[in-house]
Amino acid sequence: MIIARSPLRISLGGGGTDLPSYYEKHGGFLVAGAIDRYVYITLHENFTPDLIVKYSRLERVEDAGKLEHPIIREAFGLLGMDGRGLEVTSMADIPSGTGLGSSGSFTTALLKALHAQKKDLVHPAELAAQACDIELNRLKEPIGKQDQYIAAYGGLTCFNFHPGGKVEAWPLKVSDETRDNLEDNLLLFFTGYSRSASSILKEQDQKSKSDDQAMLENLHFVKDLGLQSQAALEAGNLPEFARLMDVHWQRKKQRSGGMSNPKINEWYDLALASGALGGKLIGAGGGGFLMFYAEDKARLRHAMRQHGLKEVRFRFDFEGTKLVAS
Repeated sequence: MIIARSPLRISLGGGGTDLPSYYEKHGGFLVAGAIDRYVYITLHENFTPDLIVKYSRLERVEDAGKLEHPIIREAFGLLGMDGRGLEVTSMADIPSGTGLGSSGSFTTALLKALHAQKKDLVHPAELAAQACDIELNRLKEPIGKQDQYIAAYGGLTCFNFHPGGKVEAWPLKVSDETRDNLEDNLLLFFTGYSRSASSILKEQDQKSKSDDQAMLENLHFVKDLGLQSQAALEAGNLPEFARLMDVHWQRKKQRSGGMSNPKINEWYDLALASGALGGKLIGAGGGGFLMFYAEDKARLRHAMRQHGLKEVRFRFDFEGTKLVAS
């Protein structure tokens, strides 16, 4: 049996500038962190001529080209595999549609498992590029490249997205003390809302393609915030990083009317009144997880629990997409 796992992620600055509709003209930059919540893919032989795929549904087909699941179908096709005689199962620590990059994590884990089945070695950059090829090129999803790349690389990582598609990745240069304090003082709370990233990002994608000046100025500003966030983190100035998260969230809400809602805004204001120095909604928007930086964590936890929000605790993952068993 082959088991591959891929970490979910949080955005630390610059999110939204990783869409081709923006970076192909202006270049993108962001900082992301992989966390120890995972998507798992298991792959093993089933001793029948069919391909069996188990996710929220069960599919049994003659070959991968007949699958309804688009990502699994295209992953087999990309690697020239028909899937006959195999069984694929997926599991996740956190549901999809919650803003933690689960689709990119799913795709990288699946590709890692399929490469292992073929006895291939694959570099994180190649793994991420293949995952992006599936989601952005083959399936035409109006999404960015952040999720696939941070899932493949892991860690606290900076990314430059260049016109033409080249992606540069390098570790965020933070001290052990800063990393530990960041890990200890970032808190995630589930809003109870899930949503499709594609539907939220479609508006941004279309406006960027049509050179909408308000959208482009917003994304230019967010890219600069990403660079400022990198500088604050590398200087160990975590209160400044928290302030920049708040500025980012206020600008992010201006991109789309679907980015937030009155309840999310109420919870956000409650958090700031309960010890959070800054925060934002993780992912494309519309639901998922609120993330806050707070040095008085007990006070914030108490307030959010009183209002029914569930906390998900995490540590950073520095392994990226990997084989757990093969």
